Amino acid sequence: MSVINALEWRYAVKKFDNSKILPQHKIDILKKAFNLTATSYGLQPVKLLVVSNKALQSKLKEASWNQPQVTDASHILIVCIEDQIDSVYIKNYFNRVKHVRNTPEDILEPFQDFLINDFESKSKEEIINWAKNQAYLAMGNLLTVCAIEEIDACPMEGFVADQYDKILNLHTQNLRSVLALPVGYRAKDDMFSGFKKVRKPISDSIIEID
Repeated sequence: MSVINALEWRYAVKKFDNSKILPQHKIDILKKAFNLTATSYGLQPVKLLVVSNKALQSKLKEASWNQPQVTDASHILIVCIEDQIDSVYIKNYFNRVKHVRNTPEDILEPFQDFLINDFESKSKEEIINWAKNQAYLAMGNLLTVCAIEEIDACPMEGFVADQYDKILNLHTQNLRSVLALPVGYRAKDDMFSGFKKVRKPISDSIIEID
């Protein structure tokens, strides 16, 4: 499929076929796509949890207002953010840049110092909101890749994040959940798969400036 055809094909799945499991190579594609997502400054304040344990999915369903997609999906992907972005985190990023690109330290240091000072001047809430924006970038990227790979998905904000964090012991990893993405294969009798997309005309959603 072309990219546009793939995006026309995808929809927020309401009913998964719980007898079908995504093959590992498809999960690997999603993991790599997540890691390649663009993020502000390249800092990647996001992590992806890949859950395929059905007992755990059942617990997460209870924290998702009992939405059946959470258990019927092959896997549930949970986009999390780092709970703390500090000077150590930023320095670790620049160490990776230095290692991968062999960039001299004297070239990296001014930007590193700028970012450390900038983040130290922000409140905890400001940093969390910034990190959440990066989570949404990752979700958008995953949805596009799912469409291209013909992986069905249902993006979700509808869950109790504190309960997810407790069930998954995220606090011990300095993480907090932001978004969930059940993935798998649509059920043949999901009537929503045949619905036409409801979108504004392009002329109402795009402004061109010559």
